[in-house]
Order: sequence, then C-alpha cells, then structure tokens
Amino acid sequence: MLGDDLLWFTTLAELERVGAAAERLHIAQPTLSRMLARLERRLGVELFDRHGKRIELNDFGRIYYEHARRAKAELDAAGQAVADLSDPAKGVVRLSFLHSFGSWLVPQLISGFRRGSARVSVTLWQGAADDVIGQVLDGEADLAIVSPRPTAKGLGWLDLLHQPLVLAVPAEHKLAARRHIRLADIADAEFITMPSGFGMRRILDDLCAAANIRPRIIFESTDLVTVAGLVAAGLGVAVLPLEDPMPAAGSLSGLVTVPLADAGAARDVGLIWSATAPPSAAVRRFRDFTEDWARRRGGIPMASRFERPASSRYGWR
Repeated sequence: MLGDDLLWFTTLAELERVGAAAERLHIAQPTLSRMLARLERRLGVELFDRHGKRIELNDFGRIYYEHARRAKAELDAAGQAVADLSDPAKGVVRLSFLHSFGSWLVPQLISGFRRGSARVSVTLWQGAADDVIGQVLDGEADLAIVSPRPTAKGLGWLDLLHQPLVLAVPAEHKLAARRHIRLADIADAEFITMPSGFGMRRILDDLCAAANIRPRIIFESTDLVTVAGLVAAGLGVAVLPLEDPMPAAGSLSGLVTVPLADAGAARDVGLIWSATAPPSAAVRRFRDFTEDWARRRGGIPMASRFERPASSRYGWR
C-alpha cells in the first residue's frame, strides 16, 4: 500500500464517511467503495463496521490505520527530503499550533519568514495541545508552537515567550479593583476554561492543585477569545495569558484583568520538534528565523532559549 493508496485509506479512516472522503479526494464514491472492498478482500478481514451510510473503524481497521498513517508520514518525509536535496531554496514546513496562537503569533512568524524565504511553503494545522504534540511525535508535523512545555520525551524545545497569567473577571465583579489576587482567595468562583487536552486547561489544573482548590467549571471552550467573551458577559471568571488573546479580548467591554500572585502564574510558549528526526533545509531555516525572532523580542535569557536532549543525534543545524 503506497502513495495514493495510503492517502485514500487514511482519509476514509479519519472521516468515516465514504461520501465525504470521496468528495475530499475528488474521486467517485463507487470508486472509493470498490477500492476499500479490494483492500479488505486482500487482507481477509473487514476494516470498518457499517452503520447505514456511516462507517466506523473496527479493531482491525484501527491497527491498519495506525500503520498506514505512520507509513504515509514516512513517505511524505522521504519525498520532502528528495525535494530539499534537488532545490534547497524550496521546501515545505508543516507547522502545528494551538488555536490561540492563530490570531497573532503564527501570522507574525510566517509573515516575517516569508519575506526572506518566499519559495518555502508553510502548511498549517491547529488543535489542542495533546493533538499538536502527537503530530510532531508521529512525524505528521515538522514543528509546533505549544504551551506549556511538553513533558513527553524525544522533543526539542526553543523558548519563544514567557507570559504572565491574569484572572479575567467581569467589570462589575467584586475583585475587579484588586491589584492582584491568589487563586486560593477565589476557591468558590465559577470558572470558564478550555477542555481537557488543551494547554491552558493543564496550566489551570496545575495552578489550582498547587493552591489546594478544586475549580468549579461551568463553561468550556476550545477558543480563548470565546472564553474571554463569556467572562465579559458576566458568566464567570477565567485564567488567561496577559498577551494572548488579549490583543482581541482586551477590546471587550466589560472585562477586567487582575494579575495573579500565585507562584508559577505564567506560561512558557515554545517551538518543538522531534529530536530524533533529521530536519529538512526548509525546517532548519524556519527554526533559525524563529530563534532570531525570539532574540529580537527579548525577555528570555539566551542560555535557556534552545534545549535538546543530550543524546539527540540531530542538532539545531
């Protein structure tokens, strides 16, 4: 199973609808159904359970999908390595990032990078922190912008930003006039936050555990600007980074931010990559640009900007 076969099967496995997969792949639905039938006959098992027009991966299918996904990532990387060798000025950078960085950080980095590397393409994917980290570890993304720093092994890390955290409250809230606040002082508050698996949710959970409180969560959203909007509407309080998404949320009438005095009330934002996979020329160029961007921005000691596992075979260059 190579090339196009890997593409159609992984697409079908991820969408679990023949019609939707056929539309995305620009092939006829009966053709895709026949391709699946031939594959299942060759393997001697069905890979999907059928539920009317919907299909669902079964145990056989999930195993086959995991191998197919990794094989596709390897073939994509091989093709990119050949392209880099034939024309180092070109290339593709596959960048994943958290939703909240899509409004300012990612556009700022790509805009600056493209001014000096216009022939390098950048493909984008955004999602929850766990999903973004998984993409890098599985070889589906070359680089990712995440926060907080992942605990998974096998990742390189470059410091980009260190953002203080604030408590966002409605303007009429009794705490709106405070100069600073500790989470232990608002143990009975109703919190608005992100779902499990998102970076800011992990940060909130860690801060609350350190403060020995269990937050009462009344709303969850996958977008920090939405979280800020719900706070501004008087529906609860939220822990947010000072700079992100405050360029958008700061303009919301009815929202006030109070600095958090808890130890560790900040989030580190960084660039990650696989420490065991050799980077392409385009990826190295993007990392170099990002390091320069972080240096120009200032605020992070140079000694802590770039770290990789000591046993890593492949370095920054």
